[in-house]
Amino acid sequence: MTPSVVALLMLAGLSEALGRVTPVAVRRPGVPRSRMVRLVLAGAVVEGAVFALWPLTAWTLAELLLGSPPPGDGLEWTPGLVTPLVLSAVLAFPLLGSLLHLLLFVGVGAGLTGPLSAATGLGWWTAAGCVSVAGVVLGVAVEGVRRLVVRMSATDTAEAP
Repeated sequence: MTPSVVALLMLAGLSEALGRVTPVAVRRPGVPRSRMVRLVLAGAVVEGAVFALWPLTAWTLAELLLGSPPPGDGLEWTPGLVTPLVLSAVLAFPLLGSLLHLLLFVGVGAGLTGPLSAATGLGWWTAAGCVSVAGVVLGVAVEGVRRLVVRMSATDTAEAP
């Protein structure tokens, strides 16, 4: 992965993290800024890592469907593929609404489907299924981590008067 792709993934992760941490900061005005900054930075790294894993997870699912490794090195983010992801993360700032956010991520997933289909030889719909399942699994995993962090930070805030 090139440094520009890593930077774009981190920018998308930062936008996602800001959208998720901002409501927490609004609901808990007594939380120190340093804690919020740490939450945003940790969230940006986690979200960026999840975005980075999306093509790899879809590729792995395609391998499982094929029964043998497809020819090639795998599916990776390229600047052309990751730019719509960054745009969707910035435009669909999670506070703007879940439906818009979902629609934009479906568009980004459709952009990943073409290269996955071409690289593996799977049909477009099968590749779309791999990308969708990978996105849902990663999304559920990161949502679980988010809820755990919010629960932990709520108990830490309640204990420290």
